[in-house]
Amino acid sequence: MTARRRGFSLRVGGRVLELGERTAIMGIVNVTPDSFSDGGAFLDPAAAIDHGLRLAGEGADILDVGGESTRPGAEPVSEQEEVRRVVPVVRELAARSGLPVSIDTTKAAVAEAALAAGATIVNDVSALRLDPRLGGVVARAGAALVIMHMQGTPRTMQQAPRYDDLVGEVIAELAAGIGRAAAAGVDPEQVLVDPGIGFGKSLEHNLELLGRLSELEVLGRAILVGPSRKAFIGRLLDLPAAERVEGTIAACCCAADRGAHVVRVHDVGPVRRALRVADAILRGAA
Repeated sequence: MTARRRGFSLRVGGRVLELGERTAIMGIVNVTPDSFSDGGAFLDPAAAIDHGLRLAGEGADILDVGGESTRPGAEPVSEQEEVRRVVPVVRELAARSGLPVSIDTTKAAVAEAALAAGATIVNDVSALRLDPRLGGVVARAGAALVIMHMQGTPRTMQQAPRYDDLVGEVIAELAAGIGRAAAAGVDPEQVLVDPGIGFGKSLEHNLELLGRLSELEVLGRAILVGPSRKAFIGRLLDLPAAERVEGTIAACCCAADRGAHVVRVHDVGPVRRALRVADAILRGAA
């Protein structure tokens, strides 16, 4: 274990997920028609379930199911439609995958339905800013919570991202999110923080955040990073989303070196193999 990566025990349903000794992988299951990388590919519930089970077989530690795209400029989806998309997928993956299932949503009603269907983690890109009821839903379920930094909303976040002190502002907003979670009754030990790569960030912002990721340790929480196939990789490599696997691997290995406990990715198999090597090197160095 790298000297910069503290261990955490995350309660997810009836099990404990130990974070720190190696880098855990959250596999992405998008049940959407318009996500930036795989929108529409798994909109059918059966296809999404098969995809999630395949990611489990490739070595995922968590499956993250989302029914509303958060790509730049994305339009909102109604609660009813989001519930319709995700609940059958969450229910089957929770029953069949053998893994903790996360629901990627900003809406309390969607989280409540997904938690009732077997999810044990809520992944909120708004850090509890958009729906004040969401923290209470997480607390009552005893679920884990990922709070992420985002400047603006998915519709506006990439229009003109600007910071006077990038890392300081990200840390301050994540600290505020931790405070909102605590006020709602969420167990502080159940909270993870995500700097929000690509969410209201320029290419330079993303590179700086990844390079300075270890500074987030001041928050005292496990760190999750989601660089998978993001536009900053596309700009660096001049490649479309589907061809950004190597760039994703590089970003994940750098994140692990700088203290990330969990990486959220589309391409679980290749990332898992790369991180087995990276984690072995980091343990030896520590």
